[in-house]
Amino acid sequence: MGITSRMIPTEDASARKREIEEKLKQEQETLSFIRENLEKSDQLTKGMVSILSSFESRLMQLENSIIPVHKQTENLQRLQENVDKTLSCLDHVISYYHVAKDTDRIIREGPSGRLDEYLACIAKIQKAVEYFQDNNPDSPELNTVKARFEKGKELLEAEFRSLLTRYSKPVPPILILDAISVDEDIELQEEVVLEHLPEAVLQDIICISGWLVEYGRNQDFMNVYFQIRSSQLDRSIKGLKEHFRKNSASSGILYSPAVQTKRKDTPTKKAPKRPGTIRKAQNLLKQYSQHGLDGKKGGSNLTPLEGYDNDLRVKLHSDALNEKHGATTGKDDVLDIEIDSYIHCISAFVKLAQSEYALLTEIIPEHHQKKTFDSLIQEALDNLMLEGDNIVSAARRAIMRHDYSAVLTIFPILRHLKMNKSEFDSTLQGTAASTKNKLPTLITSMETIGAKALEEFADSIKNDPDKEYNMPKDGTVHELTSNAILFLQQLLDFHETAGAMLASQVLGDTYNIPLDPRETSSASSSTSDFNKRLLSSYICKVLGNLQLNLLSKSKVYEDPALSAIFLHNNYNYILKSLEKSELIQLVTVTQRKAEDSYRELMKQQIDMYQRSWLKVLEHLTDKNMPVFQPGAKLKDKERQVIKDKFKGFNDGLEELCKIQKGWAIPDKEQRDSIRQSQKKIVSEAYRAFLQRCFNISFTKNPEKYHKYRPEEVEEMIEKLFDTSA
Repeated sequence: MGITSRMIPTEDASARKREIEEKLKQEQETLSFIRENLEKSDQLTKGMVSILSSFESRLMQLENSIIPVHKQTENLQRLQENVDKTLSCLDHVISYYHVAKDTDRIIREGPSGRLDEYLACIAKIQKAVEYFQDNNPDSPELNTVKARFEKGKELLEAEFRSLLTRYSKPVPPILILDAISVDEDIELQEEVVLEHLPEAVLQDIICISGWLVEYGRNQDFMNVYFQIRSSQLDRSIKGLKEHFRKNSASSGILYSPAVQTKRKDTPTKKAPKRPGTIRKAQNLLKQYSQHGLDGKKGGSNLTPLEGYDNDLRVKLHSDALNEKHGATTGKDDVLDIEIDSYIHCISAFVKLAQSEYALLTEIIPEHHQKKTFDSLIQEALDNLMLEGDNIVSAARRAIMRHDYSAVLTIFPILRHLKMNKSEFDSTLQGTAASTKNKLPTLITSMETIGAKALEEFADSIKNDPDKEYNMPKDGTVHELTSNAILFLQQLLDFHETAGAMLASQVLGDTYNIPLDPRETSSASSSTSDFNKRLLSSYICKVLGNLQLNLLSKSKVYEDPALSAIFLHNNYNYILKSLEKSELIQLVTVTQRKAEDSYRELMKQQIDMYQRSWLKVLEHLTDKNMPVFQPGAKLKDKERQVIKDKFKGFNDGLEELCKIQKGWAIPDKEQRDSIRQSQKKIVSEAYRAFLQRCFNISFTKNPEKYHKYRPEEVEEMIEKLFDTSA
């Protein structure tokens, strides 16, 4: 066991030794392989170094041979380029000497129809001028090309003028009206475009303008531009005026028939109220005031007033008058057309000026646009302002003649000017102060003359003379009343303008109203309220003056009853007029009980009228009536008393009915009320008197004294105030 155990480690050692020896052998073989490879690598390296050294040597030899050739070639190329450049410069210089000849035909023929080619020739000439100025300023060729350049510039300016003159046309009136309508309350399906020049022509003009600005060094073409366009602007507005004169006899705003066909289901603009309508209505009411408001004495129910609505207070009268008195109203129609024409010309000027400015910005350089635009609009603007001044002067002359209705021509114009002032100012922005101040100056003139007319009208109402021949014999509405009411009614359409007109002249102290609305508030609503109170006070002043004058006029009548009927008719007319229009709303701003006041005045006049019957009724009373004893025989004196009472009543009744039958109470409601009231009073007294005299034998001929039955008396009273009965 022991021997075996010792032998095992010896065998393991031998095995390991063999294993180590094998590994050592393998390593030696590997080392030997590596050495061989290293030797081969060294040999390859030496071979490569030898090859590269040989290549470098040959490359250096090649370079030394090529570089001189390359330098020589480069020098030759440079020489060639210099020769080419020299030849090119010579050709270029020589071309300047031929520019005048080459461009002569095109310059002589002008730019018409070939603007681009012409401008190219001008550019060539300009370059020639610059060349000779820089290189040979003393050469004769310089003078030649300069002259050719100036000739070319002149022809360009002539073409600019020719294109503008040939293609600038006045804008047709129908297009102007349609363009204006876009800014008002009619919505067009297609926006109206004002095309002043064809697009191709416009582009040529823009091109010429640009060249003249950059190279022409001349601003004359801008003067040419504003002169031609200014003339067309003025002609466009004058054409619109002529269009109104020919086609606006009785219409409101005119529109293009061609565009109207596209305007289906489009609301129509209501024709504006015209001042001429007032004069027609005044003439008609003057006629009615003498014959009753229904065309015959005493037979009216105030149809002209009861038929009014807020927008047609006067139109019904004017239509009736046109039918019956067309020849006398021709001048009024002409004036209406002139006013409508002027109002639309103001709007047309704004629209056309805006269009002109848009066109101008494409043609005129920016730093000259405002000045050119200012010059362009002067002629048309001055003509409009002159026409406005003429209207003011005409109104001033009319006021001197005490024709205060003339002020009504100013109201629609002034309202339109003030409504369009902001747009007007915006359009004229950047123009000279004198240009921008023209419209405000005209507005101020109109406000001044308008306020003066309003004040003088109020004074004229107060001071209208009491002339017997001018008084209605039947006691109906006086012409002064109808004229005053119609004048005031017309102010309703321009209440804001009228209020501002009064306020502009610092008339607030006249009516005990604060002069400056800003004392209470700076808001625009405060200004509007102030103007409204001012106008209300003015209307109340006119009505107060009218009432005082009517009281004075009523004293012209010798018969107090007719005087009462006269005042009653006038007070009733005033009240009905106020109630049937919006005047009452203005009056009550400062006089809340105006209606009650007029009703009380009317009641007082009715009471005064009824006193005229007291002498008749006195015969029916018990005064001096004998005391009757049943079965007793009357004395002669007692019979005579009864006879006298019958006779006095009969004569008085007949006389009053005869006189008062010719009087007039145009208002049917008032006429019937007064008749019924008087009929009741007289009938009751007469029946009572007959009852007392029943079965009393005071005469052998009772039918001589008992002429009328109570029913017949009522019928007689029923025919009062009616000449046709």
